[in-house]
Amino acid sequence: CGLSFLETSCNPYILSMGTEETATRRLNLAQSFNPMGSLLGMYVAMQFIQSKLHPMGTEDRALLNDSEFQAIKESDLAVLIAPYLIIGLVIVAMLLLIRFVKMPKNGDQNHKIDFLPTLKRIFKETRYREGVIAQFFYVGAQIMCWTFIIQYGTRLFMSPEFGMDEKSAEVLSQQYNIIAMVIFCISRFICTFILRYLNAGKLLMLLAICGGIFTLGTIFLQNIFGLYCLVAVSACMSLMFPTIYGIALKGMGDDAKFGAAGLIMAILGGSILPPLQASIIDMKEIGCLPAVNVSFILPFICFLVISGYGYRTLKRNW
Repeated sequence: CGLSFLETSCNPYILSMGTEETATRRLNLAQSFNPMGSLLGMYVAMQFIQSKLHPMGTEDRALLNDSEFQAIKESDLAVLIAPYLIIGLVIVAMLLLIRFVKMPKNGDQNHKIDFLPTLKRIFKETRYREGVIAQFFYVGAQIMCWTFIIQYGTRLFMSPEFGMDEKSAEVLSQQYNIIAMVIFCISRFICTFILRYLNAGKLLMLLAICGGIFTLGTIFLQNIFGLYCLVAVSACMSLMFPTIYGIALKGMGDDAKFGAAGLIMAILGGSILPPLQASIIDMKEIGCLPAVNVSFILPFICFLVISGYGYRTLKRNW
């Protein structure tokens, strides 16, 4: 809830800080720093949470009686308290900093929003309407690729080829997740530079196509190269959120404030699509492929939708 308010406020603020021609680049540059926070979060998760959880694996836990399982569960939950408390204090400190530091005015003092007329007006815009849909599928793809890299890697590293135990396989998989986030962070800075020379819609389309190709590698390769493909998907995703956001709100003027809320609501894709992928993973095996591999057909479909939006952006000169 807090992040949705923050993004709904900050992103239009960044868009209003200069000319419309460079708005998407500004947004990409600002959001290039987001992965650094994600990397820090992953480091905290590994060092202060994951490493301190009870080492008993899933199969062994299933053999425990209710009281034994409850004791281990409460012990694991207690590990979460200190890291989350510290994160909460940091957020409060940022709240106070923003409250007492004078922020530059963006020149817009009009706070009046006519809800229904504005809603009708912005959804008549094809660029905006399709942008909300593309954002829904992008966030879904992002969450799926980053969440289930653990399951994908764990299955691979527990296979006879590697022969690792479940705990070690999960820790190693999380390290690959961190590598994916580092690639995501570096790629966002690179893409922000490329946007100086390449149309945003064209770059969005090309990266979505590459993301789809890497996802196919994730599905059909059952060795370490499949995991490499899954990690490489992050390089393709780096540009997508701020670019879709910038394209969708282009030329909307005061309506951008209201339109931003619709685009942030589109992160709902991150809560709807991952459970669908999880239900596929639970099937264990589909045909001759592991179900966790097949489950990445959902991110593949997402990239098809995003590439279509990039293509229409380019064709219609949005």
